[in-house]
Parts: sequence; C-alpha cells; structure tokens
Amino acid sequence: MIGDYFTLALKNLKHRGIRSWLTLLGIFIGVMAVVALISLSSGLKTAITSQFGVENMEVITIQAGGLSGYGPPGSGVTEPLTKEDAEAIDKVSGVDFAIGRVISSARIEFNKKTGFVYMASIPEGNNLKNIYDTIGLEIEYGRHLKEGDLTKVVLGYNFYENTETFGKRILPGDKVTINDQNFEVVGIAKKKGSFILDNMITMQEDPLRDLLGEDDRVDVIAAKVRSPELMDRAKEDIEKLMRRRRDVEVGKENFEVSTPEATLEMVNTILGGVQAFIVIIASISIVVGAIGIVNTMTTSVLERRREIGVMKAVGAKNSQIFLQFFTESGLLGLVGGIVGVTLGLLIGQVGVGVINSFLGSEVPLDINFFLIIGTLAGSFLIGSISGIVPAMNAAKQNPVEALR
Repeated sequence: MIGDYFTLALKNLKHRGIRSWLTLLGIFIGVMAVVALISLSSGLKTAITSQFGVENMEVITIQAGGLSGYGPPGSGVTEPLTKEDAEAIDKVSGVDFAIGRVISSARIEFNKKTGFVYMASIPEGNNLKNIYDTIGLEIEYGRHLKEGDLTKVVLGYNFYENTETFGKRILPGDKVTINDQNFEVVGIAKKKGSFILDNMITMQEDPLRDLLGEDDRVDVIAAKVRSPELMDRAKEDIEKLMRRRRDVEVGKENFEVSTPEATLEMVNTILGGVQAFIVIIASISIVVGAIGIVNTMTTSVLERRREIGVMKAVGAKNSQIFLQFFTESGLLGLVGGIVGVTLGLLIGQVGVGVINSFLGSEVPLDINFFLIIGTLAGSFLIGSISGIVPAMNAAKQNPVEALR
C-alpha cells in the first residue's frame, strides 16, 4: 500500500516537470551547503594542523613575540630567543628535554637554477634523535643527518617530487649550493603534507649558524613534556621562567608558549564559526524550500480537485487522500535531499582537491554516512511537514463540489 503511494506520487512529480525542480531548489541548495561543509571541515582541519609540523602531542612550542616583518617562525623579532633560554627551559620540572632551532630563509642553486627556501637546524649530540622523534622526520630516500655531517643536508619531499623549480629531481648524492656554499644531499624526507616541511632544508646547527652569521639566536624552542598530565603545569612553569628571564609582567609577554591542544582548539573555533555561519545560511535556504513545497502542494490540490473528487467517489477515504499528498510532499523533500547530498559530495571532493593542491597535502574526503542518512531522512521529514496543511485541505474536499 505504501509503495503505491510512492509510485503515484512519483508519477505526479514527473508530470509537473520544471515546477517540481524549481520547488526543490531551496531544499537541495541548503542540503548541498551542509553536506559540502561537513565533508570539508574534517579534511580542512587535518590539512591545517599538518602545516604546524609537530606530530607529538606532548610538545610545547616557545617563540619570541613582537614580529617586525614576514618570515619563518620566530624570525624578524626585536628580542629573539637565545640558546641560554633553551638551556633554562630544559631544566624546568616536567620537561624531558628542550631543543632550540634556528630557522631562516636561504637561496639554493641547482641545475643552474635558483630558488628560495626555508632552512632549519638539527642539533648535534643526544638531541639529534630527540628532534627526529619530536617532529616525526622520517627519510624516504637516503639517510638522516648524523654527527659530523657539516657539509651535508636533508631536503623536504617536494625537492624530489616537484621538478618545476629546478628542472629535475634532486636525489641523494646530488650537490646543491646554499648561499654560495656547496652541500651534499644525503636524504629526502618522507612527504608530510605540510607546505613548510615538504619544502624545507635541514642541516647541522653549526654550519647553518656560520651560513647565516648567527651566533646565539634561536627562533623556536621545542620542549618535550614527560607526560600529557604535566602539559598545563609545564606550560605555566615555562611562562613564569620566560617572564623572569625577559623581565616582563603578566599580560605584557613578548613571547608565545603554545601547546598542540591550543592550536587544535584555535582551528576548531575558526571552523566552528564558519560552520555556524554556513548552517544559518543553509537553514534559510531550507526554510525557503519548505515554503516552496507548501506553495506547490497547495497549487496541486487546487489543480487536482476533480482527481480528488473521482478518488472519493470510488471510495477513497480522507486518510488515503491525506497520505497521498503527504507522501508527495515528503518525496519532494527527499529528492531535493538526494540532489543536495550528491552535489555536496562533489563540491567536497573538489574542495579537498584544491586544499591538497594548495597545501601540498594528501587529505582524503571524509564521507560521513550517518550524516548522509540523517540528511536524507531530514529532507523527507521537512517535505512531509511542509505538506501537512495542503494534504489536510485535499482530504477535506467535498466530492460533489470537486466533481462539479
């Protein structure tokens, strides 16, 4: 019986043609916006957080504040961090170790072509393995830097994958010129999906300082905490230490101490605001679509008065007439939902592709099947509710007047 209602409803919708599609416009635009947004949000969050380059959730990052220009993290500041700051943070209770890194831009030449890249230092001694574990630096081709590699470098994956800048791939064993000094490439890092890390060159700290003419400056300090439970306490202790060392009061800090959780919270807050805005716009579209369904079904009742009279004359009950029009309006919402979900997923796929292309990441499209099922059920429900009043009007039709 229910199948008959849907079959007849589908025939009536096909008969109305362009009017049915115009009625669906508001519904599928709203559904499309919601599905596309939710599909993109997870991938966008993963892509953004991957750009920070810290996989270890127990790492606190310290940078100098007061930026005076553009450049790598911690650079161009009026009061930079120092090696002594890193040594002091290393002694903070709850901190397993602290590593200071020098990060700067440099000019690289290869295959008679020139490019500009970021350079990052790798500390020597026991901290060499610590920094690899902290930033999750793995090697795709070749090997890691080791002690004594003063004239050797490791390149990010894009130097191997992208041949546009230098005309060909750079491989382990190749020679590159950085700020007019020659270095041998010993390794290519695994792809991280980070625009920064995949385009970065790492070398030992001493040759990088010589290259830049720097002696004591540190751009970023990474402090590894002994356990997640100690993160908040360690962060507070580091902030107190840095205020004393830099002689600043609370609220006037010229440095930043951040945790991965804070970074994720910031990203979630931004994405949450965007989601709320899109949902509001999508809701307005869905309301407009629901009004369109009410209008279309009301018009349909007026146009089909004779059909309703015939149905009642041959014994159709009021409840059956009501269910017929109720099903038609629900089907309108469902079809709008199907079209919206399909277009939303297509937009999501294109959007993820654009994100991957822009950031050099490999984030997959997150398809939430519960979201899709819930959206389709909601679309049918919205359509059905919108059709209640027209369906009641149809059921109340007097068969004699309808046939007149």
